[in-house]
Amino acid sequence: MSTLSEESRQIVASLAHRVGPNADTARIAQAIISTLRDMDVALTPIIGQQGGAALYRRSLHLCASHHPRLAGTCDRAPPGMDLTALKSVIVEQSETDALFFGEMLLTTFYELLTTLIGPSLTARLLRGVWEPSLSDTPSQEISP
Repeated sequence: MSTLSEESRQIVASLAHRVGPNADTARIAQAIISTLRDMDVALTPIIGQQGGAALYRRSLHLCASHHPRLAGTCDRAPPGMDLTALKSVIVEQSETDALFFGEMLLTTFYELLTTLIGPSLTARLLRGVWEPSLSDTPSQEISP
């Protein structure tokens, strides 16, 4: 379980890095969506597009059942992996709720994937998603 706890911290840190210092719901939503896209890109060759969408839907369901405060957000999320529609749902939340939703959704997705393919393969497949890169630098930090 310590591996998941460490990965959870890494997921939260990665999301915080993507959001940057001036968190508003639009930036939080964009960070969540870009993380989900990166996860989808990393996983599609292994589990396929439908497999990724199924994990996404299951993660939404588990988030709603384990965190009642997220039930409304999860219920309004699109049934397929329509990330543009999901972004619209996230930006309607408060900053705190949007960030909590993102942390829970991404952590739940990771944990669910771990139960299916194991912690080692999951960590290897998604390592690049969590590691900060220059392309993930928040826009405030980019100098003209």
